[in-house]
Amino acid sequence: MHLHEYLRDSGSTQSELAKQVGVTQGMVHQWLSGRRKISASRVLDISRATRGKVTPHELRPDIYPNPTDGLPAESVAEPVAGVE
Repeated sequence: MHLHEYLRDSGSTQSELAKQVGVTQGMVHQWLSGRRKISASRVLDISRATRGKVTPHELRPDIYPNPTDGLPAESVAEPVAGVE
């Protein structure tokens, strides 16, 4: 899920997210508008604030190229033998 979809679907505001990750509402707006990239130091904060609904891969695929990169180990399902 992309960040703007999360905010829309969850009913959260840019201001609420900003407080949770320690930035200004203006910075969140710049991320959403594409005027600024989300810094590497904030990617995991945002993923935690969204309870993993927005993944590091979705926020910065250049840093987290695989869909499970940056996710807590307990949230990444182990492959089951014989199942693809």
